[in-house]
Amino acid sequence: MKIGKSLMFAATLIVSILTAAGCGQQQNINQTSSSSDTARQKIIISAAASLKDVMNALADEYKKDHPNVDLTFNLGASGSLQNQIEQGAPADIFISAAQKQMNALADKGLLADNTRQDLLINKIVLVAPKDNSTDLKDFSDITTDKVHKIAIGDPKSVPAGQYAEQIFKNLGYSDAVTPKTVYANDVRAVLAWVENGDADCGLVYKTDAAISDKIKIIAEAPEGSNKPIIYPVAILKSSQNIDAAKSFVDFLQTPAASAIFEKYGFTPAKK
Repeated sequence: MKIGKSLMFAATLIVSILTAAGCGQQQNINQTSSSSDTARQKIIISAAASLKDVMNALADEYKKDHPNVDLTFNLGASGSLQNQIEQGAPADIFISAAQKQMNALADKGLLADNTRQDLLINKIVLVAPKDNSTDLKDFSDITTDKVHKIAIGDPKSVPAGQYAEQIFKNLGYSDAVTPKTVYANDVRAVLAWVENGDADCGLVYKTDAAISDKIKIIAEAPEGSNKPIIYPVAILKSSQNIDAAKSFVDFLQTPAASAIFEKYGFTPAKK
């Protein structure tokens, strides 16, 4: 009888051990699956400086449904960002303030296939400090003695500066304004110079003017005086997170994102 009871106890003990081991294995599987589900992803977006405020708002909206995605924004002049990407700087998505920089990357085969598309439309405006002590009324005033210093983005790397030069040339103002033009590293620096009174006026994007209560818009660039201002977006071939990058680019074209863009003064290229 004692032997029989011992055998029964041993069998019960073995079953208990095997059951516990099975439960432990299942728990590990579930933990692994859970860990995988919550794995964080990182996307680096190199974007034109004029997108700074709207990108922060978009990030907040995107993360409501994608809490495990970390968005890092590298903001600057589109030409500088282009050079960084060409030199191997990490980036998953590029949003330029002009087609020129995106074309350069496309020519070098740095864009992921079939990911480039037009995203936004913007305009150039002439702005002055809010008190407008120089009494500027329209674009023609920049050629007069009312203005001693005009701020624009450096045309070598800043699309807003390139558009500004197109405007000067097409309006026949180049000779009159070149001697009093000063160049900033990006369009936000132009805005700051005008806000601080370091320049009598400046040419910035309409969206930049909309975020400042220290300046006033004097006039929009006359129709046809510059090329259409279109912001293209593309995923970079070097991206280590293609699927996550595609998800974010898709989000940028949703009604929710379009509403945010419009709030900050942009016009979505596709409606």
